[in-house]
Amino acid sequence: MALRKEAALADWNHTICASSRCVKETIVNIMKTSCCELLLTGCPRISEFEELRSIYFPNSMFNCFLSCTATMLNIVSIHAIRKTSSLPKTLKTLLLSLAVSDVGVGLVGQPLYFSLLVMWLQQNNPGCNTYMLFNVIMGVFSLASHLGVVAVSVDRFLAVHLHLRYQELVTHKRVVALVISIWMMSAFRSLMILWTSDRILNLVSVAVGVVGLCLTTLIYIRIYLVLRRHENQIQVLQVQQVAQTGEMANFSSVIKSAVGVFYVYLVYLVCYLPFLISAAMFKIYGPSIAWKRYALFSFTLVFLNSSLNPVIYCWKMRHIRHAVMNILRNMLWHRNRASH
Repeated sequence: MALRKEAALADWNHTICASSRCVKETIVNIMKTSCCELLLTGCPRISEFEELRSIYFPNSMFNCFLSCTATMLNIVSIHAIRKTSSLPKTLKTLLLSLAVSDVGVGLVGQPLYFSLLVMWLQQNNPGCNTYMLFNVIMGVFSLASHLGVVAVSVDRFLAVHLHLRYQELVTHKRVVALVISIWMMSAFRSLMILWTSDRILNLVSVAVGVVGLCLTTLIYIRIYLVLRRHENQIQVLQVQQVAQTGEMANFSSVIKSAVGVFYVYLVYLVCYLPFLISAAMFKIYGPSIAWKRYALFSFTLVFLNSSLNPVIYCWKMRHIRHAVMNILRNMLWHRNRASH
C-alpha cells in the first residue's frame, strides 16, 4: 500500500514538473513570437523592394564609409585621450567610455546594418534572429552613448558649480563605478527585449530618453547661469593680476571643457532626434512606406553621430587636438622612416 502511494506521489510530481516546464517553454515561445512580430512589422518587406530600392543603395554605401570613419577616428581619439595628461582623470574616464561606445557602433553595429541593407538589396529576408541581434547590439551601444553624454554633462556641471570642492566629491573610483553601471544598465535594457513585453520596454525607453534629455538640457542652462554669475569675478581676477591667476586659468579650462561637452550633446541631439520622431510616428501611425524611408535615413543619422564625436573632441578640446596631431605626426614619421 505504501509503495503504491509513493509511486502515485512520484507520478504526480513528475506530471507537475513536466507541466511547469511546458508552461515556461510556452511563455518563452509566446514572448519570442511577439518580439519577432514587433521587429518584423517595422522592417522593410520584400514586396516593398521597388519602392525602397533607391534608398538602400546610397544608405549602404554611406554606412560603409561611416563604419570606417567611426572606427578609425574613435580609436585615434581613445589613444589621444589616454595620452592627454592635462585632462582630469574623471573627465578622461567618461570620454573614454563614450569613445568606446562609438567604436562599438562603427566596428559592430554599422557592419551589421550594412549587411541588412545588402540583404534587402538582394531581396532576401534576414529573419527574426538577425533583427533581434541588431536590436540588442545597437541597444547596448546607443544607450551607453546616451547615458555617457548625460554623465559627462553632469560631470562638467559639477566641475563648474562645485569648483574647488569638485575633486573632493567627484573621485576617480566613483566615476569608474558609474561607467561600469552605465554599461551594465545598457546591456540589461537591451536584453529586456528577450523577456519583457512591448509596453514595458517602450515605457523604460521613453523614461530613460526623456529624463536624460531633460536633465542634460537643465544642466546646460544651469552652467550658463553659473558662468554669467562668475563672469564679474573672472574680470576682477584679470584686473587684480595677483596670485589667483592659477585659479582663474583652472576655471577657464573647466569652462572650455564644458563648452566642448555641450557641442557633443548638441550634435547628439541633432543626430538622435529624427530617430526618436520616427519611433513616435511608428507608434502613432504604424509602419508605412513613407515611415520606412524616413526611418532608414534616421538610422544613418544615428550612426553619423559616432563619426562626429571625435571631430568635436579635436575641434573644441585643445589638449586632445594636440595629442591627435602628435599621434599623426609620429605615424607619418614612422611611415617615412620605414619607406627609407
